[in-house]
This record gives sequence, structure tokens and C-alpha cells, in this order.
Amino acid sequence: MSAPHAHFSRGPHPRPVVCSALLGLVLLASHCPRASADAPVLLDDVQVRSYAIAPGPLGPTLSAFAMQAGIALAFQPALTEGLFSPGLTASCTPQEAVKRLLGDNHLQMLLHDDGSYTLALRQVTLLETDIKGLAAPAANEQVPPAYPGGQAAVGGRLGLLGNRDVMDTPLSISSYTSAMVQDQQASTVGDLLERDSSVRATGQTGGIVDSFFIRGFALGEGNLGELAFDGVYGVASNYRVFTDYAERIEVVKGPATLLYGMSPNSTVGGVINVVPKRALDDDLTRLTTRFALDSQTGSHLDLSRRFGAERRLGMRFNGSVQQGDTAIDDQHRAFDVGALSFDYQGDSLRASLDLVDQRETFIAASRPFLIAEGVPIPSAANGRTNVSQEWGKSTTHDRSVLLSGDYAVNDQLSLFAHAGGGKSRVNRLTDQTPTIINSAGDTSSIPGYYAFDVQRYTVDAGARLHIDTGPLAHSAALQVSRYRDQLGRGITSSAPVLSNLYHPVDRPEPAIAEPATAKVSSSELSGVALADTLSLFGQRLQITVGLRQQQIEATNYRPDGSVTSTYQQARSTPLFGVLFKPLENLSVYYNYLEGLSKGDVAPGTASNSGEVFAPYVSRQHEVGLKVDYGTFLSTLALFQITKPSGELAGGSFSVQGEQRNRGLELNLLGEVTPHARLLAGVTLLDARLTRTRIAANRGNRAVGVPKVQANLWGEWDTPWAEGLTLTSGVIYTGEQYVNQSNAQQLDSWLRVDAGVRYTTRVGGYPTTWRATVQNLFDTAYWSGVASYGAFSQGAPRSLLLSATVDF
Repeated sequence: MSAPHAHFSRGPHPRPVVCSALLGLVLLASHCPRASADAPVLLDDVQVRSYAIAPGPLGPTLSAFAMQAGIALAFQPALTEGLFSPGLTASCTPQEAVKRLLGDNHLQMLLHDDGSYTLALRQVTLLETDIKGLAAPAANEQVPPAYPGGQAAVGGRLGLLGNRDVMDTPLSISSYTSAMVQDQQASTVGDLLERDSSVRATGQTGGIVDSFFIRGFALGEGNLGELAFDGVYGVASNYRVFTDYAERIEVVKGPATLLYGMSPNSTVGGVINVVPKRALDDDLTRLTTRFALDSQTGSHLDLSRRFGAERRLGMRFNGSVQQGDTAIDDQHRAFDVGALSFDYQGDSLRASLDLVDQRETFIAASRPFLIAEGVPIPSAANGRTNVSQEWGKSTTHDRSVLLSGDYAVNDQLSLFAHAGGGKSRVNRLTDQTPTIINSAGDTSSIPGYYAFDVQRYTVDAGARLHIDTGPLAHSAALQVSRYRDQLGRGITSSAPVLSNLYHPVDRPEPAIAEPATAKVSSSELSGVALADTLSLFGQRLQITVGLRQQQIEATNYRPDGSVTSTYQQARSTPLFGVLFKPLENLSVYYNYLEGLSKGDVAPGTASNSGEVFAPYVSRQHEVGLKVDYGTFLSTLALFQITKPSGELAGGSFSVQGEQRNRGLELNLLGEVTPHARLLAGVTLLDARLTRTRIAANRGNRAVGVPKVQANLWGEWDTPWAEGLTLTSGVIYTGEQYVNQSNAQQLDSWLRVDAGVRYTTRVGGYPTTWRATVQNLFDTAYWSGVASYGAFSQGAPRSLLLSATVDF
């Protein structure tokens, strides 16, 4: 089947290599059916044996079974962590033995060509998740299971649409698990998403904020957090999200205004959603100790309990403390994180309460660099070199709360609601973003004392309905939502200080008073959304349509509280997606999405000062296919996103700018052999300024968007030592421009990481040791560019160590 051309017919035709990749994926799909959730355990079911296996943790129980049954069984410890087996004392077939040992743990054993067996999560079909519904009883809804190896899930939560299987979603999504977070030793969302070729972190190592580019568009560069928390904005920590309390980190690629509502900072490249940890079916007490160069030490406690005769009430606590000198010169970092989650799982009602409190303090935090016009960009210094002054200090304190509820009225109808918000306080004395002023690497910075107060609130309610009318099924969702934020700010500064990129110079601390904060802006985003998925031919053809009516209100203030400008606009944004499954494990899809950005108000310097412009509408067309091989997934997507912008020209402000990003994404994830796992991807981007007020810039490449982004992460379980796994990773990013004139460019870079993991038992307790060397060859590089032209220093070589014990 040929994919629809949509608006791609105006662009360059796919090259032969792309067509070959498409053909290869389709041919492989026809010979590699997806594992069925109902597939029997593939064991010799003839021979009856006597088994005497005591109850206990599932991992050791299965190992004992393998020895008694005389089979070779391999599995990732992450699959069985926290799970319990009732044991077995009986004479029966191996198949019956496995069924009784696995119990209700949603696992299965798979036979491979070499006669060995592996343990895998029993995959959930679309009927078991959310095409049945959007309205399946919410109290029974669970996060989608992971592919074998435990790194990535088979689906994700798509805001308004709820949980969806990746093979039944006409969108590009990635869902990374807490097991991957732990094994990669990723302490923040920014650390983890280095593994995704569609995403690039633009915040610098050792810096105070995480920011990203998704499909070449910025996310998280302002003072209003743009990460979603359990599907809603306004709750996730504002400047940086730690991963210790995350069950999943999901990336939905492309504009997603319909699914999540308008982003607080108007991003259109995609959505990052943090799914919080909730209480497990079995109790868990897990302690992790950590060490990182130079002297960062810390610990993390993960505690899960369920209570009551039917264990309906759950509690999950995650707490972390860490402090010490980092691998960057003169830098000290300390943070503490506390996250507490309560949940109730009833027959019809499911409710949860999430509380998060985190504080992070830096001494001599790293800062991104600007460069004077006309100065060639100098070679990057070693990542350990720190231009920031040792007297600089930054403290960020975030507190968040989210109350969620779902109620299944019947098998067809469920109701849902969320209410919550977050508060952030920042105090920062720093030599602000240094500017490189010549080719020798001399820098000039303006020291300042910065204070920010950010408050955000969110509330929504809705319903999901499933109607099955014979050959045609409807899964509909309706939502009303409201988001509010308020930003307070205070700044005092002093005379510039000079230093050097390669040879930093210590300067005396200036006398700068702490400023008072004053309200500078507030905004409100409210709307109504409706979506419906129609399924035909046994769900082989699925059509999703939706519309969100979005109201936007914004006000800016002077320090005395008087209003400088107000903004009130409304706009409807649609979604259209069609997905066809010619084979059970092959999906071909097309989507048209629109994203929404707040329109500008003409500045005071313009002849039309005060004019309010309509919201900017970004548009995406995407075609792609997905092939599920049972133990791993391959995806291919081609997309085009256009985003308009306002510009001042000839004394008048008008909407005359536009950036167009065309791209190709090829990804592979999962267990490619019984003992090897890959997470690999390449993203090709052609990001152009298709319209601009400066004629000479028209057709130039967009700021911060390389032509090539590639990632390769692998794990291999060694045959010579049980429990020993070797890990490695490579990140490549092509050249990037720092201005629209394309006069200044960062070199391409490649970073290599390597590590090892060993899983064993110490004193009878499951224990995992991990060691990772980041930037193995200590490469010096400029890592990324923000949309406003500031670029960041790459990470230095560093050693990460951790040990995890389950009690």
C-alpha cells in the first residue's frame, strides 16, 4: 500500500534509500508476526515432571524452575523486580508449571531458534487497552507493558485519548520506562532524552534548566514549564524534572494541541509527558546509592505498599538526596527530591493524589554562551572548564500537587477529572550568559541577582464513551479544561566582568542586593475538546478526528502593577488521523495536526503599537509505518511542520515570518536477539526559513537545527558471566547555525559512552551494580543551540556509579 502524499507532493520525492527502507520493513513484517497476548507458553508440553519450588520472589523462583526442568532460560531482572511467585509443589507438564509460577504477573516464556527461552511481558492488545476504550473502565487502566528488555513500552498515554497501543496510534510516540531510567543512570528528563534521535537537549551540562528541541522546534526555554505530568500541563516542576518519581517518560512528536491543550510556552515540536510512579501490586523496598565525579554522592529510596483486605489503597514514596562537587571546575551541586503518591483502585472508581517537592542548588552553575556579531565561533573548551564565577549561586524550589479521578459508569462510559498546580521560587546570583567577544575566547558577562516566582493551576473534566455497533465501533472523548499561570520577577545587576573561555579568570563578588519580585505577566488557557476514533474491519482501519476550541487570555504588567498590554483571542485546532493495518503487526498511517502559539502584540516601537494578532497556527503532515516484530519495534516517519512568526519591518509589526521543518525519522527499539537490546534512531532534518523580513535570510537554515541527528544505544548480556551486561552508546549531531544569517556555525560532534551492569544476589537480596563512563574519549564540543542563539558547552568525561538493592 502506498502512503498518502498529502502536502509532501510539493517537496522533494523520497530518495531510493528511503523507499528501500520502507520495502524492507514491510517484507520483514510479513514474516515476523507480533506476539499475541493469548499465545501459549512455548514449552514441551508432553513430559511430566515433579517440581518442588518454594514461594518467593519471581526471579529466583523461575531460575529454580529452569534448573529442575532442564531448560536454558534468560531474562532481564527488571521484568521480575517486585514480583512474587506462589511457588509449586506438584507433578505436571512444563507448560502448566510455568502458568502456575507466573500467576497473574502478565508474563510469558518464548522459545527461540537455538532452543533457549526468554521471559517477556505478555503484550496488551488494542482491545485490552483503549480502543475498546477510550471508555474502558478507568479503574482497571494500567500503563502499557514494555517490550522484552524493559526499555520502552508498547504504547503511551495520549492526553485526551488516554492509553493507546503504539500500533494503533496514527502518531509518532516513544515511551521510555523507569527500568531504562535506572539502567542509564539518568537523573533528569534531559539526561534520558539524549537517547532519542528526534530530541536534542539544548540546556548545558551543569546548568540550571533543561530545554529541548523536538523535530527542530524549541520546548522549555521560558519561565513557564512545558512538560506535562500525567497528561496535563501546569504540574510538572518548572525548570527541571527529576526521573526518580517517573514510571514512564513519553514523547509525542508533532503539534499536540488537541491532545493536551495549548502549551504554556507555545511549543509545536512535540510533548514530553511524565507518568508518575504509583503503588505496585506487590510491596517494594528499593534503595539505590550513587556516586559521580568529582565527589557527587547520594541515595534514592523507592517504597511501595498496598493496604486493606483487597489491597485497594496504595502508597508510593520516592525520595532522593545528592550533593558534592561535579566534574566541572569549581562547581558544586546539591538536590533533594520527595514524591508521594496515594491511589485507590476500586471496581469502578480510581483516584490518585501526587505530591512532589524538589530543591536544587548550584555553586558556579554553567551558563550558555552568546557571541558577538562577526566573530568566528572558537573551538569548544574541554567540558570541565567553567567560565562561571565561584561566587555564583542558584537555588530553585518546586512544589507540585495533582488530584486525579476516573469513574466507570458502565462498560461503555467513564468520567475523569484532574485538579492541581505548582509553585516555583528561584534565587540566583550569577554572571549572566557570557558573550564571546573575540576569536581568542575572551568573554564579557553582566552579574545579576535574579528572583522568580511562578504559580500555575490546572483543572479539567471529561468523559470517554465506547459504542460498538457491529462492524463499526466509536471511541469518543470530551474534555473541558482551564490552565492559569502568573510570573513574578525581580532583577538587579552590576558592571560587566571579563574572563576567557579557555583560561577563566576569578573576579571579586560584586555587591548586589536581592531584588523584590513584582508580577510581570499572567495568562489563562481554556478550552473544549472532542475526539472520536472510528474502527472498521476488525480494527484494521481506524480513523481519528477531533477538534479543540482554545481560548487565550494574557496580560503584561509594569513593576507598579499597571497593565502594559492585554491579549484575548480564540482559535479551533483539528486533528485528523487514519491508520491501516494490512497485517496484524504492520501499521501504515497519516496524520494532520495543528499546533497553537499565542499571537504577538505589536511593540511600542512599531507604528501599529498595541495591535493584537491572532494566534499563530502551526501545521503538520506526517506519513509513516510501524512494524512490530514481537520483541522489538521499527518505525519510519516522514513529516513537515510549518510555524509562522511575527516580525518588525519598515516600522510596522506584522506576521510575515515562517519556519518549515521537513524530516525523516527511522527508529528501532527492543530486544533484537535473546541477549542483545538496541535503542537506535536517525533523524534527517531540512529546517528552512521560508519567509522572513530580511530577504537575504530567506531559504537559510533555521537556528539550532542540524541536518542529521543519530543515536545508537546497546546492551549485551555476556555468555561468560551470568548477570553481567555490557552497555554502550553513541550520539551524533550535525552542524548547527547560531543565527538566521547562517554566518556563524557550530561544528558537528560525536560522543561515546560505555558501561557495565551486574545483577546478582547479596545476602539473599537482589542487587544490581552499574558503572557508566560518559564522553569516554573526553571530546570537547559545542552541544546545542537555543532558539535565541545561545549555545552550550558539551559534557566532560565523567564516571557514574550506582548500586540498587531490593529488600
